[in-house]
Amino acid sequence: MNTQAISRESLARPGRLLAAASALRARPVLAVSVAVVLLVLGWALFPQAFTSADPLRGVPQDALLPPSAAHWFGTDHLGRDIYARTVHGTSTSLQATSLAVLIALFLGGAIGLLAGFLGGKVDAVLMRATDILMAIPTLLLSMAIVTVLGFGTVHIAIAVGLSYVATFGRLMRGEVLRWRSAVFVEAAVASGVGIRGILLRHIAPHAAGPVLALAALEFGAAVLAVSSLSFLGFGAPPPAPEWGLLIAEGRNYIAAAWWYTTMPGLVVATVVLSANQIARYAQDLGESK
Repeated sequence: MNTQAISRESLARPGRLLAAASALRARPVLAVSVAVVLLVLGWALFPQAFTSADPLRGVPQDALLPPSAAHWFGTDHLGRDIYARTVHGTSTSLQATSLAVLIALFLGGAIGLLAGFLGGKVDAVLMRATDILMAIPTLLLSMAIVTVLGFGTVHIAIAVGLSYVATFGRLMRGEVLRWRSAVFVEAAVASGVGIRGILLRHIAPHAAGPVLALAALEFGAAVLAVSSLSFLGFGAPPPAPEWGLLIAEGRNYIAAAWWYTTMPGLVVATVVLSANQIARYAQDLGESK
């Protein structure tokens, strides 16, 4: 049986690859989005493979040079290569974004699980708390939280993650309510399975699909939120290369050096749009199944 299962899995892999390749050919926008995400992941994991320039070292005589073959994104007011700073800042920005999404996913998922399964006063209290969070604009709530926690990239990630908890909690609660009355859940309750076992073994795996799809959709929004807080000065202090900080540094030079803010800004916008495109395709694929 194991040999047959392994052989079937090995035969299915080429079919999956062909299906993925045909999907990319049929959707050129999706193919470009995947290429952008893979490139950005390469920047985050292996920045030295994409640029040999030092992101912190400036050459005064090269200050504010426009984009060229020597400096793809131009240089800043200190003569530092903006492309190198953008590439090296990718790791920090994506790590903060990933941490924010994970915080929202697990904390919001836990709140939704408890509220949906226990119901009653627990549900009422938790949902009123999420209503309060959802009534406050995400960026304003993130700014308030990071002001309390203190400045820094990690604190930005925590603030953004907490601001998205209500959205994940609401969705998870709805999924739990849908699966709570399933026959296999009622059978588990009748068999004497504890609340922890019912939640983790029976309800959570079935309710996780839409929540994970939401996490993929919110990743692009989290990139924008993290960059926005960094732009406002809540992130890592200079001279750290961070996407939002790179855009903020060029504000005073935008009239004389348009590339200073435009090139990092285009990177952020492209990553957000690409992540959203991939997430929407994954969501449509899941709904079609």
